[in-house]
Formats: sequence, structure tokens, C-alpha cells
Amino acid sequence: MRFVVVTGMSGGGKATAIKILEDAGYYCVDNLPVRLIGKFMELVYQPGNDVSRVCLGLDVRADQPFVYVEEVLEELRTRGYAYEILFMEASDETLVRRYKETRRSHPVAPRGLVEDGIAREREILKQIRSSADYVIDTSNLLVRELREQLLKIFVEDKAYDSLMISIQSFGFKNGIPADADLVFDVRFLPNPYYVDRLRHLTGNDKEVQEFVNACPQAGTFMDKLTDMLRFLLPYYVEEGKNSLVIAIGCTGGQHRSVTMANQLYSALQGAGNYGLSIHHRDLH
Repeated sequence: MRFVVVTGMSGGGKATAIKILEDAGYYCVDNLPVRLIGKFMELVYQPGNDVSRVCLGLDVRADQPFVYVEEVLEELRTRGYAYEILFMEASDETLVRRYKETRRSHPVAPRGLVEDGIAREREILKQIRSSADYVIDTSNLLVRELREQLLKIFVEDKAYDSLMISIQSFGFKNGIPADADLVFDVRFLPNPYYVDRLRHLTGNDKEVQEFVNACPQAGTFMDKLTDMLRFLLPYYVEEGKNSLVIAIGCTGGQHRSVTMANQLYSALQGAGNYGLSIHHRDLH
């Protein structure tokens, strides 16, 4: 039996995660009343039950004080019921944007500011987040990428360290990404923009990649950067970091940064049990 409790920030991707697990063969129930959580777990753990994968969604709603949820879950664990907790979250900026796009009110602050609701919800969920087995930050994840990570954990049973690495290329002329944790400047490399046959291409094209990598410094930079990150990543996990945004910038975000971001993505694919995604912010 694999029992997964999915919870997290409103707007963090909980509903999407439950849908993905349901499509993967999990029996999913969302937001049971507190008094029924124990009974539900007892039923699915009964001998002879043919359900082997179960997902229970829990969130902060007005009719369900979350402190009671935590007490029930802890009691069930002491009674020998095994479960894993998946916590879905996103940055405050991302959550605010998602609420504005959907024009929904926040469940914790239905008549107040979304920002206030987010802050209050983070405080309410602080304890269960700290005890979660997996924390996935969806700020920079596409649904396809989230699906890949969830299937890796809950279907393929592969190891996962709850660190989601997002590699971003960008152009300095459009500003540094606000959520970047590590920023690297590759404007020291020759610029394909000034080569007529390459100007209309991007770092996703072979011709641009060959031009950039013909510079010896490109290979040296990538080797040193990869080596440094392989050293740092385990320590980020040890400190409880769940999301790491690595931004690589050039002037316009079309050629050099895209090339080097793609290479870093390939280099880190075998670096450890981490989630990994890549985005080209300013690519046409």
C-alpha cells in the first residue's frame, strides 16, 4: 500500500498533482472532513482491499481547522498507518499572479488581500511543511515537468531529494530574473548576434552552439560551473532548500545564454536525485 497525503499552498498546484496521480492509477479523494480521515485510512488498509495506491488531498478551508488535520495524521502514524506527505508550494509572487489570473479570492482571506491570505496560510501550514516527505515548488514548472517529477517519485519509485532546480537563460537588457538564486554572466563569450548568418538563429540551433563552443573559455566555464554546482547541491538539500533557480544571462537572451543553459541542463541530468527544468525567458 502506498498512501500519499497531498497538501500545500492554495494555488501551489495541489489539484494538478492530485489529477496527475489519479491518471497514474491512484485512488484519489480530496478534502475529506477531519472526522472521516481516520475512518478512510482504516478502510483502505483493511486486509483484502484491492486498492494499492491512494491519494488524499487536504488543504486549508474555512470548515476544516488545519491544526486538527495535523493531530489526526499524527495519531494515525502512532497507530501504525504509513503515509507520505507531498507539499505543493510556489513563491508569493507566483501565487499572487495565479490568483489575479483566475480572479479568485484566497480561502484564508476571502474578503481581504491575497497577499495577506498567503502569509496567513504559510503560517498555518508551517508545521506540516517541515514534516513533509516531499516539497515541490511549482513556481517555474510546466505541468509536463511536474508530471515527470511526480511519476518519478510515486510511480517509478525513484529517489528524490525534494530539490527542484530550474535553469533559466535571460537577457540582461530585460533585467535579471527576480527569483534567481544564482546568476552567471556569459557576456565574456563571443556574441553570435554580430555574425550575419547567426543573428536570426538562437542557442537552440546547432550553428550557434558550434560558434559559442568554439571559444575555449566556453568549455572551461561549463566545466567549472558544473563542478561547483555538483559540490553545492547536496549542501542545499542538507539545509532544506527546495527550489534553486540558476540564471545564465547574456545581452539579449537569444544566443550565448541559451546555449550555455542547455549545456548546463544536460550536465546536471546525472548530478543527483533532483528535479530539473529549463526555461528560456527572453527567447523569441
